Amino acid sequence: MATQSRAMPGPFSGLSVKLIATIIIVILAVEVVIYLPSAANFRASWLQDRLQVGVVAARVLDAVPDIMALPRSLTDRLLNSAGAIAIVYRREGQSQLIELEAAPMPREAVTVDMRAASPASLIAGAVDTLAFGGSRVLRIVGSGDGSEDSLVEVLVSELPLRGELLLYSRNIFLLSLIVAVMTAVVLYVFVSFVIIAPIRRLTASIVAYRQAPENAALVISPSARRDEIGILERQLAEMQANIFSMLRQRRHLADLGLAVAKINHDLRNTLTSAQLLSDQVANLDDPKVQRLAPRLVLSIDKAIGFAQSVLDYGRQSATPPRPAPAGLRAIVEEAVFDARLAGHPDIAVANAIPEEIIVNADRDQLGRVFLNLLKNAREALETATPKVAHPVVEIGFSEAADRLVVSVSDNGPGLPPRALENLFVAFEGSARAGGTGLGLAIARELVEAHGGRLEHVPQAVGTRFDVVLPAAARLG
Repeated sequence: MATQSRAMPGPFSGLSVKLIATIIIVILAVEVVIYLPSAANFRASWLQDRLQVGVVAARVLDAVPDIMALPRSLTDRLLNSAGAIAIVYRREGQSQLIELEAAPMPREAVTVDMRAASPASLIAGAVDTLAFGGSRVLRIVGSGDGSEDSLVEVLVSELPLRGELLLYSRNIFLLSLIVAVMTAVVLYVFVSFVIIAPIRRLTASIVAYRQAPENAALVISPSARRDEIGILERQLAEMQANIFSMLRQRRHLADLGLAVAKINHDLRNTLTSAQLLSDQVANLDDPKVQRLAPRLVLSIDKAIGFAQSVLDYGRQSATPPRPAPAGLRAIVEEAVFDARLAGHPDIAVANAIPEEIIVNADRDQLGRVFLNLLKNAREALETATPKVAHPVVEIGFSEAADRLVVSVSDNGPGLPPRALENLFVAFEGSARAGGTGLGLAIARELVEAHGGRLEHVPQAVGTRFDVVLPAAARLG
């Protein structure tokens, strides 16, 4: 249970937190993209409002013949309403100035020309005000009455603008954060119910099933969903059920195999004793015994061979190869001798493997592969009906950039259809009556353990098997 608790994340440390954090970050990023034009428009509106007061002041100046006759209280009220330090009105080459009595004129100012404002310049101005504004003076330039020769300039402190822009930005941020959190919570609840909860259920089922794969109660019960998660649930349930059945079957087979191995061992000993007795019986002079004894000896030999092949199958499939440099031709020649083909009175053997071919392989296991193939070829030629005129077993060799190929072929009757359908299947792929089919199954496993493959190559006459080894196996 401790392992399971560590494997399963908590409700605030898994996909849920990542999902809600991602949603909030994405919404805030989108808000930033929206915020910049919005802040630029806010700043432009603020500047335009000050400029409009300047235009009103300009119209007042137009209506008054003598600006010096204007009361100071009126001009100060105009300037204070615009938050301006001074207003300059230019027309027909003449300039008129209204300034606060108590405020000194600034030596320099940042010019903002509202006549040439573009979206990019407005956004850049808003960023500039937020980053560097505060103590500067802005010189807002605009048209007075719409004519080209009429110009209004308003000098204002940037500090109020920056303060209002910061307040506006804070409000936008808080509003965006509220929208992001509310959207994330709604999506989180929805996605948690539709996706996260089923995924956590699948994860918990996999973790729990890994702890005890032979517990059928831990097989997940799939829902009726038709989407990808529903398909995943059904596939997981089917896979868990298959694994459960396979493990149960493997346990039964292991127990059965242990029992068979013990029975096989005792049976082989018993049959060996029976074989000794049958050899003595075969030496009797009784004609009836002489007629029946060969059949008895043959039957006992088959039984011993079957018992030995079952034991060999279990032993060979469990032993990993121990590669070492060995001559390939020598391995095959030993297999030819063990298969009782060397000096055979009727069957010729042609070994075309060059002497210089050295492979890095398990000599015993690779020899057993060729022994099985050569033994099958010999038995096929010996039992062929009708007899083959010139029986021969050929051992060929070829190589390419990525592989070595050793072929074992004969000119016998070929494999029957039932054997072709069950090639390399233990207890199913025998080509002769009474055979176990273990030879090819063992040979294939041994070749695959060396990184190669065993292939049946269809022939017009006879049978051919190719032992394909990786090119890296060759040493000489």
